[in-house]
Amino acid sequence: METPSPPDSGDDEHAVIAHFRLAADGFGDADQREQVYAAEEVMAAAIDEAGVGEFDGNEFGAGEAVFYAYGPDGDALFKVMEPTLRGLPFRPAHVVVRRGDSASRMDL
Repeated sequence: METPSPPDSGDDEHAVIAHFRLAADGFGDADQREQVYAAEEVMAAAIDEAGVGEFDGNEFGAGEAVFYAYGPDGDALFKVMEPTLRGLPFRPAHVVVRRGDSASRMDL
């Protein structure tokens, strides 16, 4: 899987990238994909409402679903996304929060 580049807007140097293992190799099953799409809608609306950045979508492949969001403050972005990310049932799962030149990883 290729990691998309953040939106080109100078200020958006932080990112939240969340990885979830799906039950099947490839793209997971239909129910899992529906849960991912529903979570995407919730997080995109929450990020927009909080004004902390931009939800950039998801990717499926290699038995994994990955969410991407970008904004000026990775911690604020994660705080808005965290309830929805923790609510997804897929495990193992982890999140990478990039803050400019540094990053941290946490298991969900």
